[in-house]
Amino acid sequence: MTHPDMHKRTASGIKNSIENGLKTGPLLRLLAGTVLLAGCMTTAPKTPDTARAAPAALDLPPMKIFSPAPTQTTTRSNTSIARDFLDLSFALETGATLERFTRFEGPITLRITGERIPASLGYDLSRLMDRFRSEAGIEIARVPAGQPASITIETLTQAELSRRAPNTACIVVPNVSSWQEFRHARRANLSWTQVERRERLAVFIPENVPPQEIRDCLHEELAQALGPLNDLYRLPDSVFNDDNIHSVLTPFDMLILRATYAPELRSGMTREQVAAALPGILARIHPAGAGRTTVPVQPTPPAWTQAVLTAMGDAPLPQRRRAAELAVAIARNEGWSDSRAGFSWFLMGRLAVSSDRAQAHLALDEAYRIYAARPETRFHAAHVAMQRAALALSEHRYQAAYELSAGAIDAARDAENAALLASLMLTESEALEKLGRTQDARSVRLDSLGWARYGFGSDDEVRARAAEIAALAR
Repeated sequence: MTHPDMHKRTASGIKNSIENGLKTGPLLRLLAGTVLLAGCMTTAPKTPDTARAAPAALDLPPMKIFSPAPTQTTTRSNTSIARDFLDLSFALETGATLERFTRFEGPITLRITGERIPASLGYDLSRLMDRFRSEAGIEIARVPAGQPASITIETLTQAELSRRAPNTACIVVPNVSSWQEFRHARRANLSWTQVERRERLAVFIPENVPPQEIRDCLHEELAQALGPLNDLYRLPDSVFNDDNIHSVLTPFDMLILRATYAPELRSGMTREQVAAALPGILARIHPAGAGRTTVPVQPTPPAWTQAVLTAMGDAPLPQRRRAAELAVAIARNEGWSDSRAGFSWFLMGRLAVSSDRAQAHLALDEAYRIYAARPETRFHAAHVAMQRAALALSEHRYQAAYELSAGAIDAARDAENAALLASLMLTESEALEKLGRTQDARSVRLDSLGWARYGFGSDDEVRARAAEIAALAR
């Protein structure tokens, strides 16, 4: 049995509450870039047809990885950062309130254990720890596996993780340092509400998933291990958002972590005490945020959240479609034009693809309009562009498919979302092929496959994804 205030990230694309009340984190595969393309086809083949993607089937290039990106800063006002810091730091995803502020006190150590540690994990972890030190000012160092550590990252099979925590991609748990200790721990000892200060905890990550999923787990779970335990749908520029558009920690996230470890704060402080200290902290670490305009935010109604959970869940499709339509209705009634409104339309569009093309086009166009209107939702717009490009390809509108996919590639690359990047490039390649630009198509396809190996994992999965997209163009 899992535990009701343990943070976890789901692997199945489901956002729901399991039997013991645990609120899971959403990881829609369409948001990770593995678009559900079968829903775009009139008749989906029972077996992927790899003939159209023959170059991929015969010779896959080496896996590509992202290089360190230049450090960026958030453009947020300090007033909005302080507001969000408090809401992130004094609640859990379940809605439970935290009475005290907690963090690690003093230097933080980290170790990796497990029978099989994927090669990509070490590279992505090293990059992330460099960012923690340089951008968040956190004193964190890796130690050997046999040495005690503040944070233990343990790898295990997805099957073993699922037996203890169903539908889970990865989890972070307080007061334990191993999977064996977690399995035998008393429920009360694993409660974040009882933590007074963070001394040791564990992150459990599956070893047999694509490199991108491992990296995403590292970013989200280590951020939760070090800092806030809550997620907020209203945040357009953060990993701390249940829509999971961002899977790599953003400049906003790093600033939140820097504030978390400011010397003015300490474990045990109340919300009021932290609120009193934040203006001075933010003036010191983010002077550019002083005096900037603060956009008021409206609370997220529970009815909207529940509608989104149902739409992303495993209920029958008609029920999920009704839930998405309800989310859109609530967003419109609230007068939203933010990322929550875009997400509502996006869900409705995705769920309508297989049964109501007119509604799918209307909803996806509206989602794209909302997202494309703001620089902070540029990555969101790239996800919608992929869906619109897939629709255009399946409807033989090849020029539109090319323009939509090619226009979103830079955003996907900047987001370091290899699965989305590969999907966009494969779609662009198919459109170019149909437009008679064979050489360009071949070049783009070859470039996409290296990213697909990072985003999708196994060679068979890469070939299957390429075949799915190729099938749209027939």
